[in-house]
Amino acid sequence: MYDPQLDFATDVDLLADLNEPQRQAVEHSGSPLLLVAGAGSGKTRVLTRRIAYLVKCRGVHPGNILAITFTNKAALEMRARVGDLVGARTRGMWVTTFHSACVRILRAEIQRFGISRSFSIYDDVDSKRLIGLVMKDLSLDPKKFRAAAVMHWISDCKNELVDFESAERAAARGEETVFAEVYREYQRRLGAANALDFDDLIMTTVQLFQGFPDLREAYRRRFRHVLVDEYQDTNHAQYMLIRELCGQWLAADRQADEQPHIPSPELMVVGDSDQSIYAFRGATIRNILDFEADFPGAATIVLEQNYRSTQNILTAANEVITRNSKRPPKRLWSDAGDGEMIVGYVADTEHAEAQFVAEEVKRLADAGDSQPKDTAVFYRTNAQSRAFEEVFIRVGVPYRVVGGVRFYERKEIRDAISYLRAIANPADDVSVRRILNVPRRGIGERAETQVDAYARSVGISFFAALQSAQSVPGLASRSRAQIEGFVRLLSAEQQKVAEQLPADQILASILHESGYVDELSNSQDPQDQTRLENLVELVSVAAEFVTAAHTVDLPDDGLAAAAVEPDDSLPAFLERIALVADSDDLPSADSGMVTLMTLHTAKGLEFDTVFLTGFEDGIFPHMRAMQDMDELQEERRLAYVGITRARKRLYLSRAITRTMWGTPAYNPQSRFVAEIPDRLIDWRRLGMVDSGWEPRLAARPIVSQPLAKGAAIKVAGPRLDSVEVGAKVMHAKFGLGAVIAVDADRGTADIRFESAAGVKRLSLQHAPLQKL
Repeated sequence: MYDPQLDFATDVDLLADLNEPQRQAVEHSGSPLLLVAGAGSGKTRVLTRRIAYLVKCRGVHPGNILAITFTNKAALEMRARVGDLVGARTRGMWVTTFHSACVRILRAEIQRFGISRSFSIYDDVDSKRLIGLVMKDLSLDPKKFRAAAVMHWISDCKNELVDFESAERAAARGEETVFAEVYREYQRRLGAANALDFDDLIMTTVQLFQGFPDLREAYRRRFRHVLVDEYQDTNHAQYMLIRELCGQWLAADRQADEQPHIPSPELMVVGDSDQSIYAFRGATIRNILDFEADFPGAATIVLEQNYRSTQNILTAANEVITRNSKRPPKRLWSDAGDGEMIVGYVADTEHAEAQFVAEEVKRLADAGDSQPKDTAVFYRTNAQSRAFEEVFIRVGVPYRVVGGVRFYERKEIRDAISYLRAIANPADDVSVRRILNVPRRGIGERAETQVDAYARSVGISFFAALQSAQSVPGLASRSRAQIEGFVRLLSAEQQKVAEQLPADQILASILHESGYVDELSNSQDPQDQTRLENLVELVSVAAEFVTAAHTVDLPDDGLAAAAVEPDDSLPAFLERIALVADSDDLPSADSGMVTLMTLHTAKGLEFDTVFLTGFEDGIFPHMRAMQDMDELQEERRLAYVGITRARKRLYLSRAITRTMWGTPAYNPQSRFVAEIPDRLIDWRRLGMVDSGWEPRLAARPIVSQPLAKGAAIKVAGPRLDSVEVGAKVMHAKFGLGAVIAVDADRGTADIRFESAAGVKRLSLQHAPLQKL
């Protein structure tokens, strides 16, 4: 196994504990390489050993290595593990994410497009707010055109490298024509604000390489060895970025750009088509399936030995995923033995399912078999977490939901960051307008509208209009005075940036000088104390950043030098926090809590004990996938990912009835369960269907669609007219029960439930009951 304390000195040491396919991947040279790495097969070990091998055994300069992964956490882990192998020589490498690599290139080169290097980076919240402003100014009906839908459409365009001009030409339907109009104005306002959104980072870098062949060739010379992790999750823009850096250019291309070409860099991509689960984000599985066609002469090595899970778990995963068509053959295996059988459980309701999970978590912890921190509960959609949270709170199981309100999404943190952005880039209208009256300083909506109208009529930024408040028509004198004070506040902080004060000092200063800290400190709202603590934590984050900036000593290699640390400036700090990914916000191993998360979030993680819940057709696989073969195959890959997160124990559970939209709904067992051999599953409890008879419940398909804006959530109508003593019924929360008494005059029934609910007297008109 990998030991970070070992000081490897030779190729023998680097290769000693690798299996044969891993060793081949580390030593491979010459042609592009596709490393098909099954779940738990040691791909990170191979990546880090290959980087170390390049440096120590093949004499590659660290500055000629570019290693790309998808999350900051993965990049930091990779850099640390390479550092354990080669020491301080990691400093010259780019071990980073796609977005971070592109930001670093753009900070050095974007002026070729006439854009300032100090551009702001808009995240999804900023983009949605700006799109909302654009739609409002275009007088679009928010009920007909939702900002989130428009933003998703624009993001899809950018992931496909479709600019707004091309989108306008391609728009075929009325809705797309409107979206394209928003896209054009959105990009204009981004440019006016000297800002790029997240999708722009990669698209603009690709456009730079395509528009300036000399620049592309400079980076091809720089990065002679390119390694890409999780290649199956790349979208078209990311694929094109790699192709620009590593593609083999035809003679016609060489003549067209008149640039001398050097041999293509060595490319190694690592991925697994069976774990491609992000099509909804624009990822395309074809990138990995067509790798050998895209990069002629490529070699393929397959890693099938699993170092994580027991064989029973792997066999279940293999049997599920083999049902997918057009996948390269691969079967995971382990020498860890068969291990425990998979546990199956059929509950009456989603609450009973959660109760079983909670009881098992406590039993395993009491027996010393699996602690809460080593346990995870996975579900297909976020809405499923409610039942687990309610039960876990009641029985005292500590838990954490991954995907809640994250630190950088909290209002007070976003306010503070908007202040910093407005200081660093006064042309950032979205940030300036967010904090114009935060904390309250007497600048109302009417005054803001007047300033905005003046800015657009003159053709200047919102902040420039604030600086010219005396020229804004109709502006009240009190509003003008408050605006002038606001301008003085930001101008004073901008002077500190010019004086090159570090980011933490500027952050602390603006929080105090703006009155934000005083407002929270003097508040009687107990939540404001928590908000204040969060701001203190943000200042600590900035201080840690400044300290790290003065600790890291990266060499100036002459290329992209403008982005080389140390840099404790405010723009550098803003860049760092803008690139924090959702998947970096995961519970630490010592959290002491059960982890609750969606299956999509679980990618890349592993736990001793995993509960896969909601295994019902319509839930998992999702209802949307039932009529689409491609989507159904992605759902099956999602099941494969979930199963292979488990090291020692795997539980599969489902509910016979599940309340959706206020009404109990019956869903059959997931087809994925039937694909797992019976010999692998120990069924702790079977449902009525599994025992040979089926409840006569109205089969209501579970839909997944948002309520229309302004629509009311209606309570379900009457369930039953009458029941008879002895009848079997199913309650949405209490589960299976038998009627023991009926009061026809009052319309009630006494029902003895098999669950801990016992005997209940229920109104037949209002209780969520179904006859069996």
